[in-house]
Amino acid sequence: MDVQGFHHVAIQARDIERVSAFYREVLGFPELTRHFRPDGSLRSIWVGVPGGGFLAIEAAGVDPEPLPFRHDRPGLLMLAFRIPKASRAKAVEAFARAGVPLEHETRWTVYVRDPEGNRVALSHHPED
Repeated sequence: MDVQGFHHVAIQARDIERVSAFYREVLGFPELTRHFRPDGSLRSIWVGVPGGGFLAIEAAGVDPEPLPFRHDRPGLLMLAFRIPKASRAKAVEAFARAGVPLEHETRWTVYVRDPEGNRVALSHHPED
C-alpha cells in the first residue's frame, strides 16, 4: 500500500448548516463545496482543514445522542487539530467570544464540543 495521509474525515450531523458554521466561523475553515440530493435537499457540506484534506459534514436523519466528555463507546472520539502554542490563548478567547465553553484543558490541548456534541481538540503537543 502507498497510504500518504488523510484525504478527509466525515461526520454526520442532524443540522449540517449549524455544525458547518461552527467549523467555518469559530475555527476559520473555508467552505469548499455543498452536495445536494436529487430532490434538491442538502446532503453534505465540505470544509477545508488547514494543512490538507477536508471535513465532510454529512446529513443524518436523527438527533445526536448526548454523551459525557469521557465515555467507553466505540467509534469516533474526537477531531484534534494542530495549533502553534503561541495561538492557544487566542483560540481560548475565540471560543469564549463564540459562546463555546471549554470542556477540558491539558498542558498541550484545549477541548470543546461542536454544536452537536462532537469533541474537538486544538493541540500544540509536544510543544511546551
